[in-house]
Amino acid sequence: MRLEDFLLMRHELLLTLIAIIILIAEIFTDDFKKQGIRPLSIILMAIVTIVGFLPAPTGTLFGGMYQATDMRLMMKNILNIGALIVFIQSASWLKSDDNQNKVSEFFLLLISTLIGMNFMISSGDFLMFYLGLELATIPIAALAAYDRYSNKSSEAGIKLILISALSSGILLYGISMIYGTVGSVYFDKVSVAYGATPLQIMSFIFFFTGMAFKISIVPFHLWTADVYEGAPVNVTSYLSVVSKGAAVFIFSIMLVTVFQNIAAMWKDVMWITAAITMTLGNLFAMRQNNLKRFLAFSSISQAGFIMLGIIGGSELGMAAVVYYILVYIFSNLGAFGVIAAISNASGGKENMSDYDGLYKTNPALSLTLTLALFSLAGIPPVAGFFGKFFLFTAVAEKGYWWLLTIAVLNTIISLYYYLLPVKAMFINKAETSIAYFKSDGWTKVGLIICVAGMVIVGFASVIFEYIRTLSFGL
Repeated sequence: MRLEDFLLMRHELLLTLIAIIILIAEIFTDDFKKQGIRPLSIILMAIVTIVGFLPAPTGTLFGGMYQATDMRLMMKNILNIGALIVFIQSASWLKSDDNQNKVSEFFLLLISTLIGMNFMISSGDFLMFYLGLELATIPIAALAAYDRYSNKSSEAGIKLILISALSSGILLYGISMIYGTVGSVYFDKVSVAYGATPLQIMSFIFFFTGMAFKISIVPFHLWTADVYEGAPVNVTSYLSVVSKGAAVFIFSIMLVTVFQNIAAMWKDVMWITAAITMTLGNLFAMRQNNLKRFLAFSSISQAGFIMLGIIGGSELGMAAVVYYILVYIFSNLGAFGVIAAISNASGGKENMSDYDGLYKTNPALSLTLTLALFSLAGIPPVAGFFGKFFLFTAVAEKGYWWLLTIAVLNTIISLYYYLLPVKAMFINKAETSIAYFKSDGWTKVGLIICVAGMVIVGFASVIFEYIRTLSFGL
């Protein structure tokens, strides 16, 4: 292979390299020194994230199976940012007695899933797409069951692997029918030959159903809350942003390119599912007391909002989706970072009622969580407002006024439940509130990055404009 070919796959190759380095460090490091793997992994991931933004060539490999465009590289960089924040926020959790002897396993599984997501995003045919999907999915089930002393964690791992197997089977069956009707698995050939025959419509329904499970689109969302609640907080945060972001990226690429000939049909399907997903996600989020379940239904609702940009089907819509995922990563990881810090310090307190009076004892964490919830709700001036604004603009550009009305109404509804934790922290009185504690350096760095992202990404208009220029070369 030429040097240019290596540069095309620099994300995957660099992640593979740091996985090998971590594995070697695990083998040759004494047990009492293995905590040193934590900063090593974070530093290596930071290097990969920075290198990912350096200029590099674009092109195809393996006869078109692997594609590297500027937009796809940007998608990978966004996932790297999310993974780096998860690495940083997990450092203090991995220092606990239960996890200190399995630090390497956590980072290796996380990196494995990220490699699969990168291959999935760069896929040029259904075979590469499916291999990347499975590589991204299977290690996540192991991460969900990472807490070996928790029955809920084991349950989360079992549920996730069963749902993943079911959804992957449905997805693969749809792909087999696409191959049977078109005679090829390459995206460019399928996009030309794909039509609206009954079998091809059926194949798309199976494909859409399989992807809907991955993104938690209603009615394929029922696994989400249980898995999010049972998995460790840091794993849940990774599931909610990086894993979902990768699925949304490749799903939007395939809808706009591979299935462009039946756009009128899938837009109608997306219209209905987006409206239902936003509404049910919001209604169920109102009823939650556990904050991880609360954010699980919030993420379901957010999936409905993200679909607005996909329905737009334009450069603006695609740019809005990518931009919103970037904003969503900072916002959701900011919220989960606070929850993880409090859970680790308080022995697992994760219910909303536990946060009563939190501002009096931990004002900095309370303000950070408030800012993250405001961003998720779309309250100005944080970045979440601009993210929703661009999504609404994209769907309005195509004349979906009824869908826009439903989205605006759901945004108003979401303000109510996003303010419930804020009310608990600042207004509610508690007999025994969470005591003051000092977060470690890694936790502070992770939360500072999230807060900076929520502010800077919103006000720096050049970021959205740059993403929009990349969307022309999808």
